[in-house]
Amino acid sequence: MIDNEMSWVDHLGELRKRIIWVLLFFVIALIIGFFFAQPVVEHLKKDPAAAQITWHVFGISDALRIYMQVAFIIAFAVTLPIILYQIWAFVKPGLSDHERRAIGAYLPFSVLLFLVGVAFAYYGIFPMIMKFMLGITESLGAQETYGMTQYFQFMFNLVLPIGLLFELPIIVMFLTTIRVINPFALARYRKYAIFVSVIIASMITPPDLFSHLMAAVPLIILYEASIWLSRMVYRKQKLRDDEIEAGEVEEEFATIEIEDDK
Repeated sequence: MIDNEMSWVDHLGELRKRIIWVLLFFVIALIIGFFFAQPVVEHLKKDPAAAQITWHVFGISDALRIYMQVAFIIAFAVTLPIILYQIWAFVKPGLSDHERRAIGAYLPFSVLLFLVGVAFAYYGIFPMIMKFMLGITESLGAQETYGMTQYFQFMFNLVLPIGLLFELPIIVMFLTTIRVINPFALARYRKYAIFVSVIIASMITPPDLFSHLMAAVPLIILYEASIWLSRMVYRKQKLRDDEIEAGEVEEEFATIEIEDDK
């Protein structure tokens, strides 16, 4: 009992140490990101979706809030590889050699998928939603007056969640590798996943059907891709288990033959 309690204490101590390292790296990245916030904001203001907007601020702290939001996004993007590595290093002792190699190979793709998700949301979904919303405003004969804080907050609330949701295939492959889930369970809960995707899309987009569909459809496609990837991992696991079982049977028969010869 004492050894078991000490083991839990050691695990908690290691987890605390890794969280501290992540937070320390994030704070440093946040400070550095604050100095890069202004050129990033200037670049975003030149985007075609924002070129026709006359910028306004409605509060004294709006400019600082924008810089802090941009710095947070930069810091999170820079810290994401560190977060994923620390998670992998924490669970690594409890994994087999094959699982360690497989999960270690997922890490670069997880960062790549996050960047792809951010790019897809910013260059794909966001301009179409902006064009749709501006068209509705023009149809009312109204004059747009946008605050910078509202514009960038709307952008980040759309781009960052979609970037994170693009991590779903990697998360599913990771959980399949450590045998927490399997493709059969994912397929069985498909209808619930579609419902959750629609709910998430409605939370991160404006309250109209077009915007919901623009965000929900990619999420559903991601889930289907995750099922396919999980099936690939599961098949490899099954083949490897069958090979191991066949090897154990052959070894058992060899042992029996040796005993018979004696």
